[in-house]
Amino acid sequence: MSRIAAILPAAGLGTRMGAETPKQFLELDSMPLVIFTLRRLAACEAITEFFIATLAEEVAALQERVSKERIGRPVRVVRGGGNRQESVGNALAEVPTDAELVLVHDAVRPLVTREQVARVIAVARERGAAILGIPAIDTVKEVKRASLPEDVALITGTVPRERIVLAQTPQVFSGKLLREAFAKATQDGVTASDEAALVERLGHDVYVVLGSERNLKITKPADMDLARFYLEQERRSMIAGRSL
Repeated sequence: MSRIAAILPAAGLGTRMGAETPKQFLELDSMPLVIFTLRRLAACEAITEFFIATLAEEVAALQERVSKERIGRPVRVVRGGGNRQESVGNALAEVPTDAELVLVHDAVRPLVTREQVARVIAVARERGAAILGIPAIDTVKEVKRASLPEDVALITGTVPRERIVLAQTPQVFSGKLLREAFAKATQDGVTASDEAALVERLGHDVYVVLGSERNLKITKPADMDLARFYLEQERRSMIAGRSL
């Protein structure tokens, strides 16, 4: 059986949520988001181990909390960094070098489905690098803000919508490729907003698997309300399906 490690970066402060509690510890369905998301990922049997990178002061408490979960596979909590890339890098350093694939998923994307995870893993296994993503619906404008008020920008161009994809997670890569991408970024002093961007810098193709708007990332208070709504819809759909 091939080894597939999953990394959950969960070290953000969540300042846009306007709450004292970091967003990964806000509760959905009476459990912290990071635990809810861990359970969702664990529904995919192909994943063999999990690494959660969190705030230094939360490592011990979160490790104790996940030890009570019936995941059936190892879950290790490690110290995160000052940004996403550092957090993923810290966890990646703990991933066994014989891992065929490494999956990275935002701890605050709780509604990913088992089918989505399995699909992106399958494509990454075949192609070396794959992410979930959704087509852009709105028209995308390129702008510049020099010498303008902070709430005003000048349009410099329109990007064809058919060329735009909004990246989601999971993002899955061959273990060797992801380590090479992180090493190169460190060497060059480059910081990127996701792992795919680091792999792209190597000139390696990254493929997009269709995701879903329901695979939302919790970044502001309204997102929690939407997540609760989607979760309730899921449950009603399951009940309806069982009654047929």
